[in-house]
Formats: sequence, structure tokens, C-alpha cells
Amino acid sequence: MSSYGVYTQRYFADSGQIQYEQRRLNCHRKSLLEHNPEFFNQLTTALKAKFRVHSVDSFVGAYKRHHPAEYCPATPTVYRYIDRGLLAVANIDLPQQVKRHQPQKHRTGRVRQNKKILGTSIEQRPVAANDRSEFGHWEGDLVKGKRTSDQPALLTLTERMTRYEVVIRIPNYQAETCKAAVQQFVNKLDAEVVKSLTFDNGAEFSALSEVTGTNLYFAHPYTPSERGSNEQLNGLLREFIPKGQSITSFSDDHIKQATAALNQRPRKLFGYKSANEFMAEQLLA
Repeated sequence: MSSYGVYTQRYFADSGQIQYEQRRLNCHRKSLLEHNPEFFNQLTTALKAKFRVHSVDSFVGAYKRHHPAEYCPATPTVYRYIDRGLLAVANIDLPQQVKRHQPQKHRTGRVRQNKKILGTSIEQRPVAANDRSEFGHWEGDLVKGKRTSDQPALLTLTERMTRYEVVIRIPNYQAETCKAAVQQFVNKLDAEVVKSLTFDNGAEFSALSEVTGTNLYFAHPYTPSERGSNEQLNGLLREFIPKGQSITSFSDDHIKQATAALNQRPRKLFGYKSANEFMAEQLLA
């Protein structure tokens, strides 16, 4: 048989398979959507909210937790529906999903010089803080708009055990301003709630060793993974505070609602409890 004949045969075979799979998908889709339309209605509303609390997985997990007797599709199934355009939600509505599909940029060029640690090294941080077995140990950093030190910024603080996030607007990110904001945070809370704080070695944090009332630790230079929870939540915060936009563009209420959305998100790590729930449990313990 000629190569053309082989091609034709395969083409029609493939077309038949595609049609068969599409018919199965349409049938399956109809049965699933009709089986629990309320799930899909709530999912769509949640994912398109301005201050989006849920990811696909957090919604699925929380729905199963609160409605254990109801049918609920698995997270991969929902993503397949979205990819195929079967729901009134697109990947563009899911910033983290879009980010995963984008090619990663690899930095090249300058070699960083060794940097001095600003105070007590993270190597001296207690084991209970490192393994998250004890409540009250925090990680911190800044979320910046325009990158000049006289511009406003957001000081973000993440409790390591619960992943509870606190966001504080500061008028600039000069060292003394950051020190004052951290000191105020420490002063407002009991010592048992703020046992330690860990920051990186940015110049904006060069005065933090002067903060009193808690223990301050500094991560190794250029190792954001040592503050991984804070880094992750800062990335999620960027959905509401995009890079390059001045912090002056966002009202206090906007920042408050964005922070609340992060703390309300159910976490797979916690059996789909939210950071709010986990934090409340620790404060009552």
C-alpha cells in the first residue's frame, strides 16, 4: 500500500477515535454537570470572584469536606473541563495556572558577591521553629511596587506553622521604617505569639537586629527557600497586587480584602482547613 494510502487509513482511524472520544466526553460531561449543578455553579462563582479565595483544588477539597455525601469531581477532572472549555471559567481566570504554563526565564549575567549576614544566622534558630512543630515563629519580607526605597511597600509576615499572613503597609522601605513596623508588630502581640522572626539579608532589614521583645534570625544570602512559606504567599498576593504597580494604587481596603482571601483559602496541607481556622485553633490552645 502506498504511503498515501497508509496516511489516509490512519487519518480516518484517528478521526473515528476522536469522534468516539468526543461523544463519550459529551455524554460524561452532561451526566456530571446534571448530577451536581450546584457544585459547578459555586465553583464558577468562586473562581471568578474579584478577591478570589479559592484555587480549583481548594474549592474541590473544601466542598468534599463540607458535603461528604454529595458527588464531587476530582481536581484533575475540573482542570480538564476548564482546558476543554466546558465550564464558564478559563485558565486566564486562574493566574497561578497561567503562570505554570508560561516558559520560565533563566537569569544569566552578573555573579553575586558574598553578602554578610545582618545578625543571628538561621543556623541558630530552634529546631521547633525549623520543623514547624511550635506555633509563633514567623517569616518576613517586602512586597514592593516601584523599586525605589522612598516608595510605599507592604511588609508581609507569615506564621510558619499555620501559614497565616499579616500584611502591613509602610510608607517606604528604608531600614528605620522597616524596623519601626516590625517593632510595632511585635509590641501588639503576646510573646507566645511571636517567638521569632526570620528575614533575608536585604539592606532594608539591616536595622532589625535592634528590634526587642522577640528573637530575630537572618536567612543565608540569596536563599529565599529558607523563607518558603512567605515567598509562596507573596506570590499569591501578587494576584491582587501586580508587580510594577505602585502600592499607592491600592487602598487599605483592597489590601485588607486581598490578605483575607489568602487566609481564608483552604489548604490541602491542613486537610482543607484555612489558615484562619488553624490560627484560631492555636490561639485557643
